[in-house]
Amino acid sequence: MPEVTFTYHTGTVRELFNTVRLTGNWSAEGRQSGEWRILPMDAFRDNHGCLAYRATVSFANEEAGKEFFWGVIVNAPGRVDLWGIAAEYGPFASSELHRAFTLDAKGGAQSYCLAGGRYLGANKYYRKEGEAPGIRFSVWAPHAQKVETVIESGNGDGYIWNNGKGAGESFAMTRDASGIWATSPDDPALTDYTRLEHARYMFRITREDGSVAFRTDLYSRCQAGKGTVNPEEGGWNGKLDDLESTKSCSVVKNPDSVNQGGGADEADAWVDAETFWAHEFSPLAPVPSQLEDLIIYEMHIAGLWTGPQEGQAGPGTLRHAMGMLDYLTDLGVNAVELLPMSEFEDTAGWGYGSTHFHAIKYDREGQDLFKRFVRECHRRGIAVIVDVVYNHYSPDSERVHWMYDTTRHDHNMYYYYKGKQEDYPEDFPEGGYCDNYSTGYLPNVGEEMVRAMLIGSAAAMLLDYHVDGFRMDLTQALHSFNVLHKDGSPVPEANESGIRFMREWARTLRLFKPGVFLLAEDHSGWNMLAREQMLGGVGFTASWWSEWYHQLIGDADQDSAKAHLLRNAGYGTASPLRMNVMAGMLLGSPGHVVYHESHDESGNSERSARNIEVAVNGMLFDNTRAWGEARCRVVAGMTLFSAGTPMFFMGEEVCAREPYRHGDFLEHREDFKALRESSGGPMFRFYQDIIRLRRENPALHSANIAVLKAHNQSRVLVWHRWLGAQEFVIVASLSNTPYDGGYVFSHRNLKGKTWVEVLNSEAPIYGGPGGGNNEHVDSNEGTMNVAIPACGIIVLARKN
Repeated sequence: MPEVTFTYHTGTVRELFNTVRLTGNWSAEGRQSGEWRILPMDAFRDNHGCLAYRATVSFANEEAGKEFFWGVIVNAPGRVDLWGIAAEYGPFASSELHRAFTLDAKGGAQSYCLAGGRYLGANKYYRKEGEAPGIRFSVWAPHAQKVETVIESGNGDGYIWNNGKGAGESFAMTRDASGIWATSPDDPALTDYTRLEHARYMFRITREDGSVAFRTDLYSRCQAGKGTVNPEEGGWNGKLDDLESTKSCSVVKNPDSVNQGGGADEADAWVDAETFWAHEFSPLAPVPSQLEDLIIYEMHIAGLWTGPQEGQAGPGTLRHAMGMLDYLTDLGVNAVELLPMSEFEDTAGWGYGSTHFHAIKYDREGQDLFKRFVRECHRRGIAVIVDVVYNHYSPDSERVHWMYDTTRHDHNMYYYYKGKQEDYPEDFPEGGYCDNYSTGYLPNVGEEMVRAMLIGSAAAMLLDYHVDGFRMDLTQALHSFNVLHKDGSPVPEANESGIRFMREWARTLRLFKPGVFLLAEDHSGWNMLAREQMLGGVGFTASWWSEWYHQLIGDADQDSAKAHLLRNAGYGTASPLRMNVMAGMLLGSPGHVVYHESHDESGNSERSARNIEVAVNGMLFDNTRAWGEARCRVVAGMTLFSAGTPMFFMGEEVCAREPYRHGDFLEHREDFKALRESSGGPMFRFYQDIIRLRRENPALHSANIAVLKAHNQSRVLVWHRWLGAQEFVIVASLSNTPYDGGYVFSHRNLKGKTWVEVLNSEAPIYGGPGGGNNEHVDSNEGTMNVAIPACGIIVLARKN
């Protein structure tokens, strides 16, 4: 009887599942069956030290040649009967999640890996249980004729050149049926992992046409170099730190140990991961676990202040981010969203051109300091969300993704390519790639091995770095915008592959951590992104709602149909504002991340600027600053007191005014701590108070919201927030004149209640003139009369 051994690799050393069971469409006699059989799987540690589970099934001889389906059911703490297969099977129209195989008369083996980061690249390999690990190098290169791992000689300059200069010892690799090449675990030179720990290496690939190329490891956890120099182009002084990391060698890094020094090389600074994470959390400062509880501070680490303006020594690093944590704790935010942390081209960039998804940007101080940063955030009750970019690679991907093992465009396997190279003119073979309005061709997310690389990197961020969530960049470039480079014609199958990829990504991460925050940046209006998968959706937690910004602040295309409240108020006229449009935005805010400033709209996109500049039409002087700050307080309050999840870009809380552009942000950095102690102090205090008010009152972070009045002529918007017996009324005005005698509005929600003012944005402590509602306000008949300052926001709480 043919026997098949089924193995389920979790891809993690952590014990996440209580029990794992195999299920498939066969009977107890080993014949095809309409009823799926369930049987237990035995736990074991695989050769890479990860938890895995296996079971063997005997099939009837006459079943050979037939197709069988199988899957895995897992139980985890607090969760039962979870489907353990995340990848979809079959044609695009199918969303089946099982695996399939044709039974061989000799039996065989079937396996599924949930996360592949510890199986490809440079990883520990345990030949026998209880032995110290050796090292195994592996790489996917299905078109290669030959592949070798080469170690940097140690006698040169620390770099392996394209002509082979700098290469030292090499190790032969053999190919399996899936196109994965691996070194032999029996090679005596590879039986001691510690011998090659921190070694620099590359893969020497004899490509499909016989040419030889040196390629970095796409599963690398570290890329050497912190600079901008590509030695192949000349001008390198031989210093390793000056190398452009995406062009240099990969480095063997142990994912199970952490350098407590965060970059130092002293041996006594290293501890095992379990010890490092042992005291990660504080009971006095719990990390938020629900989307509606988050108040997100968007941070670009490279843009942090590093010293006096005349002598700032390059981009900010994780050390500077660590230095901001007390500041953020004082501010009161409970989540930081970081621009991409994976390796990317250059040093002074935003990171939206990733190369090595498993490696933390080395010039930001690398993986060890990033782990320290996450741990320190968690100790302060701050969740960490990281931007990830899957819609394109770095345009300069030689030595990385581009033509990794071939010179044929249709075999350029990390990129989506439609058809054969011969389908396109000889002088335009690039015609088969997909453009998607990003800055590069679409990655080949329809290929399982490419998806495994990308999803595995996110799983590593979750499991090894303990991040709490992700924001996926420009998702419409995956699901809607793909067109053929040849002629711009739509490529619907590319869009479908993008949707499948996003679903698998979400499923995998939720198997590891059900409460992971999955945010989508999307500008298409597609309503399926944040819908549950069981309802046909993709499965994100929420989407960034850029429309909130465009209506509240401004818009690059000057769309006259939009409210553009802050921009229009900044002209200083008394013209009506479209408060009714913003009323609709408030009602639509639940389930969205809403923001009044982000990295894209703080000077980078056309006609955008920092809000303090927008608020006075770019005329920020001593005599206009009070108006600018007052209007900025209003839009901040509208975001914080909406029913969405609020976010703002770093510096907004201290009235940062310098433009934040992709090309020159280093020259426009500001010292937020110094601004807090000077001109930005009153605004910082206002942010502290509105953040505290939202966090301490469940009604203000519930989904319950109703608009009580929106009046364009008076520039007033009033809304109601409640949960149980707790209620708030928020009154926002962008009128240039105060309503000292009161502003009257009525609504049935207000009947028979008394209110007390708990926040006035124009209080003297915020730099305003004062005034407001010192006595309680009654609404016995459903009518309120509230004093409103010019360009102010008032919060009234129901008095019980």
